[in-house]
Amino acid sequence: MASDEGTVRVDSWIWSVRLTKTRSIAATACRGGHVRVNGERVKAAHGVRPGDEVRLRHAGRERVVVVSRLVRKRVSATAAAECFVDNSPPPPPREEIVAVAQRDRGAGRPTKRDRRELEHLRGVR
Repeated sequence: MASDEGTVRVDSWIWSVRLTKTRSIAATACRGGHVRVNGERVKAAHGVRPGDEVRLRHAGRERVVVVSRLVRKRVSATAAAECFVDNSPPPPPREEIVAVAQRDRGAGRPTKRDRRELEHLRGVR
């Protein structure tokens, strides 16, 4: 399929439109079965065409995009946004980061009482 003029390798396209940081990450995702084109698991060399639906599971999130334009080389973020229609579900909300109690530098090892107070603050006991 790679010899056709109207197709581009799926790993190359995923990298070109900035869905993954590197092409090797995109190829690894294909090998691991994390990339589907029109509902079927594909290898890295599979060709994509305009209108194909590409599902990519990466970084704990599933991206669902429809190919609108083919690109062979990596393009800017604004140009990449024009190459696909994003139908992905919204990302899960970020959990608020709880401030971790830290001891003063040079305060030494915590005593039994200090440890119990820390556990009480953390809600361990």
